Amino acid sequence: MTTSLQTSHTEAFVEALRAQSRAYHDQHPFHVRMNAGLLSRNQLQGWVANRFCYQLAIPRKDAAILANCPDVAVRRRWIRRIVDHDGTGPGEGGIEAWLRLGEAVGLSREDMLAETLIVPSVRFAVDAYVTFARTRPWVDAVASSLTELFAPDLMAERLAAFERHYPWIDRDGLAYFRARLYQAPRDSEHALEVVTEHCRTPEDQQRAVAALAFKCDVLWSILDGIDRAYPE
Repeated sequence: MTTSLQTSHTEAFVEALRAQSRAYHDQHPFHVRMNAGLLSRNQLQGWVANRFCYQLAIPRKDAAILANCPDVAVRRRWIRRIVDHDGTGPGEGGIEAWLRLGEAVGLSREDMLAETLIVPSVRFAVDAYVTFARTRPWVDAVASSLTELFAPDLMAERLAAFERHYPWIDRDGLAYFRARLYQAPRDSEHALEVVTEHCRTPEDQQRAVAALAFKCDVLWSILDGIDRAYPE
């Protein structure tokens, strides 16, 4: 009976986490227009440039989780995320792939690295996410990463939309999206294992759901800032 009850509670917890997909940024009006092929070249460039601020922060967020995590088994698997984004040498990793996306939409690598096009509200949202990972309990920070549960479908739709609606973009520049099709399911599976294992009490589970809701707010706020900065 106890095992059955625990299973029921875990299933309800996972359902509550997955329900946060209703607030995921794929439903933001800017993102909807992007996938419908309605963005101008300038708007798409603005999105790529400002999302790069977020891409740069991902390894720092993950490093903060590693620094706070006492579980060696979790650390051994989590560190792959940093390698995925930073690579193991020049010309590798997700950050490099995003730079190539920038070049494919007509941005210079120098401008992207200098972050000269970053909207202040986007930077604020990204910094808030890194601060969250650094200062909150490590399991909460892991829970915040579970937007990856919703990412594979988004990436597949985004890749198809870019290829269909923006033929002027060099297809080689879309490599980041292709890589995330297999990285995101792997990462979200691990994060979900960690969260369900460590969040057993109602209070812990509520904190985990709130952490994921916060991350959805961060991603939504990023698009709010881009949408206002690039009206056309």
